[in-house]
Order: sequence, then structure tokens, then C-alpha cells
Amino acid sequence: MDATLRRYDPQDEDAVVALSLRAWAPVFASLHNELGSDLFVRLHGDWRAYQARAVRETLAADGMRTWVACLTARVVGFAAATLHGQRQIGEIVMLAVDPSDQGGGIGGALTALATDWLRECGMRVAMVDTGADPGHAAARRVYEAAAYTPLGVVRYFKAL
Repeated sequence: MDATLRRYDPQDEDAVVALSLRAWAPVFASLHNELGSDLFVRLHGDWRAYQARAVRETLAADGMRTWVACLTARVVGFAAATLHGQRQIGEIVMLAVDPSDQGGGIGGALTALATDWLRECGMRVAMVDTGADPGHAAARRVYEAAAYTPLGVVRYFKAL
């Protein structure tokens, strides 16, 4: 991996949002396929606006620690983590790598960095959520390669 990892700077926000939308386009296409148009639109509306807002809120959240991966001066990935101290659980809340830079170890390096930070903060367990749909397959590979143990969860949706 040739990327440099560093703490997030607010000047990185637009680059992080843009790469996130590129990275999660296949995920949202998969979710659209799995859920069908009606449920997908009810849950996400315009998924790009929904996800951009979610990323911006995560970047600005109190207690969030965020890192970016850079190739030269270009931001190509990010990870955000937080602490749930009452149970000594830390969580990787978001992870994304630009599709043109996936497969080179950047996601794994960001996952390791976030996991190390959680450990250094005294957390006894690290967790991360991801989907079981085909669009999340790459994320599952990253977490399993980092020795995270999957726990199957079934979430049901119904249009009202």
C-alpha cells in the first residue's frame, strides 16, 4: 500500500464525500435491487443526497475520530470510528475507498488504524456493521481479513 494515512482535516470534507459517493454507488445499486424501488426510495430518496448528508454528519459528529488515506495529495479513502464507553465497545462507523483505488490494501490499512485506536482507547470489543447483499461483499472481505467475526443479523422492511 502506497497511501499515506493521516487524521482527517475539515478541508478534506468535499473530497471524502465525493469518494464516498463513488465507493457506495454499487452498494446502493445492490440495495435498490434487493429492496425494490418502492422501499429503496422510501428509505433513501435520492441516495446521493442521503449519503452525502450522512457522511457530512459523521465527519462533524462529536466523539468521532476520522482518518483519510492519500495518494500524493489526493484523498482516496477514509474511516471514522467512535467509542461506546459504557460497554467498552468501539465502532467503525464508516469506511470507504475510492473504487479506482480499491484492492490495494487501503481499506485494510484504515481498518487496522481505526481498530488500533479503539484498542488504545481501552475498548474491549471493536465492531462494524455492513450489509449481507452483494454490494457489500468487498467490505465483508476487508473486515474478515482483519479478523472481525461476522454475526448474521436479519433486518426486515415493510412499506407503510
